[in-house]
Amino acid sequence: MADTLLVLTNLPDRDSADAMAAALIEARLAACVNVLAPCTSVYRWQGAVESATEVPLLIKTTAGRYHALEAAIRARHPYELPEIVAVPVVLGLPGYLDWVAREVTTDA
Repeated sequence: MADTLLVLTNLPDRDSADAMAAALIEARLAACVNVLAPCTSVYRWQGAVESATEVPLLIKTTAGRYHALEAAIRARHPYELPEIVAVPVVLGLPGYLDWVAREVTTDA
């Protein structure tokens, strides 16, 4: 289970979020990507407080695929500095976590 990661990122709109999700699944970098409802993000950027509507993605992958996943997100992401945060999954339904691992193998 320690190998499973939940990776979070945000995109500026639904079209770019859907395209990112499809690309990550097609490349077997993610087993599942949840494209969530738009939210408002408030943050400080270059000394100013900003507010933006964004579409969050919840990406399920493994630690072994993380670096390739990060590179793919960075290559497709429109932001200068995208949020890419990985959280280890410490517990979960074993069958689901096994499925995640199988889906992101490069030899499948």
